[in-house]
Amino acid sequence: MVRNESTIDRTLRAVIGAALLIAWIAGWLSGALAVVLGIVGLVLVATAIVGFCPLYRVLGISTAPGPTRR
Repeated sequence: MVRNESTIDRTLRAVIGAALLIAWIAGWLSGALAVVLGIVGLVLVATAIVGFCPLYRVLGISTAPGPTRR
């Protein structure tokens, strides 16, 4: 996997993902929407940790600095 996320992108993903996970775990969200947002939060945190987004790869996007490798 080639890193395709910039530091700013990773930071935003981590913050937003953590907020969604906290809201889900704390019970501030309820119903099916809570589950969906909890999973989205988990995916955001995971991609922030590894620095790779599969959707970016499919779309040919990279926010990482430097030349992109495919």
